[in-house]
Amino acid sequence: MQNKEIRIVFMGTPEFAAYSLNRLLDEGYNIVGVVTMPDKPAGRGHSMQQSAVKQLAVSRGLPLLQPEKLRDEAFLAELRSWQADLQIVVAFRMLPEVVWAMPPQGTFNLHASLLPQYRGAAPINWAIINGEKQTGVTTFMLKHEIDTGDMLLQESIDIGDDEDAGSVHDRLMTLGADLVCRSVDLIASGKAQPIAQPTLEPQQLRPAPKIFPETCEIDFGKTATEVHNFVRGLSPHPAAWCRLLLGQEQRVVKIYKTAVSTTPLPADTHPGDILTDGKRYLRIACAEGAVDIVELQLPGKRRMAVRDALNGLRLD
Repeated sequence: MQNKEIRIVFMGTPEFAAYSLNRLLDEGYNIVGVVTMPDKPAGRGHSMQQSAVKQLAVSRGLPLLQPEKLRDEAFLAELRSWQADLQIVVAFRMLPEVVWAMPPQGTFNLHASLLPQYRGAAPINWAIINGEKQTGVTTFMLKHEIDTGDMLLQESIDIGDDEDAGSVHDRLMTLGADLVCRSVDLIASGKAQPIAQPTLEPQQLRPAPKIFPETCEIDFGKTATEVHNFVRGLSPHPAAWCRLLLGQEQRVVKIYKTAVSTTPLPADTHPGDILTDGKRYLRIACAEGAVDIVELQLPGKRRMAVRDALNGLRLD
């Protein structure tokens, strides 16, 4: 079967997935249908928001399904009617076997890590939080256990010392789209030879669980390097946060960018102590060293450079 003849169903939700779908379409692959999440309310007005994948599918006139439940018989019947040879999953939901085993060529997933490391929902964030120097993308065939299937292809990139999750996301999004197309070509040509993921002891594996708001609170009881990695691993979204005393009130402040301070701290400084001249710098002590806040967002304000934020602000 030629790679442009193979019938493909694409499943995904965010921009990361839409980029791969767009590449497949631009390269002329035969996308016979798209599956994405149902629309959901968002923003202050709670208006219904369409996923990035839905917006692209609608703009390209592709058949679209948005099931609430992936075991729903009506959804499964529609999915079967597309007669896909292959399904591709990028940043979607955990699929039941009745879905991933449906096409004769199976279903493969694009994951934003160097598997077997960082299995889970937030691989880019956790790789940076943990101070990794490399990450990458992997395509693998789906099976019962999440993110454990046999691998098709894998590519790596270096992570810069000050690079944040947004930058790494965008680079992996591009690299991932290339990997998706190459994986389709391998499968369509009959040359695919999936290999088992390396077997590691549980203590050697680094997980990548979903990130919640409470996950994002900065712990200044860690070293300056660890705090710096934590901030950049959560920037620009969902953003690390901490509580600062603004005037007489303690407020939640989002921190988007930091730098490990090279300035020696006074001997009586404790983790969480704030040092500032009120004009140019805002430094927070850590268990070891300190971080300089570079960009932050005060309550009710936009994201801004620390100098702009300090202008007229009292930190007591």
